[in-house]
Amino acid sequence: MNVDIQALNDKVQKESAFVQNLTEEIGKVIVGQTYMVERLLIGLLANGHVLLEGVPGLAKTLTVNTLALAIDTKFQRIQFTPDLLPADLIGTLIYDQEKREFTTKKGPIFSNLVLADEINRSPAKVQSALLEAMMERQVTIGENTFKLDDPFLVLATQNPIEQEGTYPLPEAQIDRFMLKLSVGYPSREEELEIMRRMAGGGTPTVQPVVSPKEIISARNTVGDIYLDAKIEDYIIDIVFATREPGRYGLEALTELISFGASPRASIFLVQAAKAHALLRGRGYVTPDDVRAMCMDILRHRVLLTYEAEAEEITAENIIQQILAKIEVP
Repeated sequence: MNVDIQALNDKVQKESAFVQNLTEEIGKVIVGQTYMVERLLIGLLANGHVLLEGVPGLAKTLTVNTLALAIDTKFQRIQFTPDLLPADLIGTLIYDQEKREFTTKKGPIFSNLVLADEINRSPAKVQSALLEAMMERQVTIGENTFKLDDPFLVLATQNPIEQEGTYPLPEAQIDRFMLKLSVGYPSREEELEIMRRMAGGGTPTVQPVVSPKEIISARNTVGDIYLDAKIEDYIIDIVFATREPGRYGLEALTELISFGASPRASIFLVQAAKAHALLRGRGYVTPDDVRAMCMDILRHRVLLTYEAEAEEITAENIIQQILAKIEVP
């Protein structure tokens, strides 16, 4: 197959021109957290939902709010609580006594960007209502089905250290998130800058610099980015190594992995690698794009055995061993 890489590069650079403006606008409020901001953009461009996990105070909610303000689009923040009901999320039917008929009241899910704050604080029914909307891109209220707007992106946060009063997401539901981010602490220099900004008082105003039309156009370009057959094989080898480690000379991992990554991992890894390439102005995917996205795609899809947990081995350790073993094309 003949692919004009130069033409693809030109198209990608044109379609990704807004990324720098968007990043600079977010940087007015957010200090550092380059990894988190970039992964949110990848979720936006690859049409995949993102789960952010980190201790309180790492600006997870602030970053999502700032991203929403920098995009000229509809945004809703939903604080998940134990008494939240599915109707509070998707909407419900209300009886109009004057007209003697039911009317539909749409819930906050009908937005382009939805922040599900502390998603693990609500029971399974609410989580299922949200995750169904994430996959089907539609919501059913009564007998009517409503399509959700495009783009539609769910950004969920959860606290990994506080388990009291929470309802952990089942693995099958977590699998619906394209990326699971492990948000870390800022560096010493970044925290010093944060401290100085907060001491100065006042928060900079963020202006919309990107339209949904530009995002959808860039998303279509992501699909056109070239993926060589050798890179495809590389992705398949990585995913299959989580299921059949012995086949790749990783016999030691057989007793540590309970379940490997699902086929959804292969699909998402392709999409995320392409979006990663677009952010770097390239019209083709390299092994570095794949390796950069592996951890965020796989960390919530590789389930460990009790032996691994007893030895304090994490999914990240397993993925690192796989990446070190699988030959790079």
